[in-house]
Amino acid sequence: MTAEVDPAVLVTDRALLGRSSTADRVADILRSRIAEGYLPPGSKLSEDAIGNALGISRNTLREAFRLLTHERLLVHELNRGVFVRMLTVQDVTDIYRVRKLIECAAVRNLGVPPYDLSQAEAAVAEGEKAAEEGAWRELGSANIHFHHAVVALTQSRRLDELMRGVLAELRLVFHVVTDNPRAFHEPYLARNREILAALKAADRVKAELLLAAYLDDAEKQLVQKYSERVAS
Repeated sequence: MTAEVDPAVLVTDRALLGRSSTADRVADILRSRIAEGYLPPGSKLSEDAIGNALGISRNTLREAFRLLTHERLLVHELNRGVFVRMLTVQDVTDIYRVRKLIECAAVRNLGVPPYDLSQAEAAVAEGEKAAEEGAWRELGSANIHFHHAVVALTQSRRLDELMRGVLAELRLVFHVVTDNPRAFHEPYLARNREILAALKAADRVKAELLLAAYLDDAEKQLVQKYSERVAS
């Protein structure tokens, strides 16, 4: 049975739009909500409910939906409406292909140290706090924030935007497979620490090797679990 998104999760975002609300900014809010796990795959997005929650016109919202459909986060089903997309196993494999290309290259091509690792350090600290509190889904978000921070080291707005979309897609996978989020996310926190330590030491080769191994292992784990869920 398809669940419809509760517009209450968007009401607090209304202030972010201000007087100059645009489809891009609405899309950014919805993308962030997907990335943070508030809009799970298969959820129906009501134009009336979301439009009222954000105080925007139907045309603006439809344009935002179009943008996110282009990013493969939403899907429009004829005579049914707009839904958060359910990914395929092939999508999962492709996401990790893109992640390896972007993240490993980002580390490989870092400039002269020292690097501004403040965002990466904050993400690791966020993950440690979540683990201490037993907030395992929040730990998953912290892991995503860490990898976004690695790409942010490139100081490329285009790569940053691309990575944000890729990681939002990844969150859709997590929704399906992580019925035990602690077992999945907790081991990767220590690996984030290792990558961060290598970056602090300006050892790009080690950081890239650690990152590549991390992504290989995560892909295998997710593809196996996702295949089982899709087949069931």
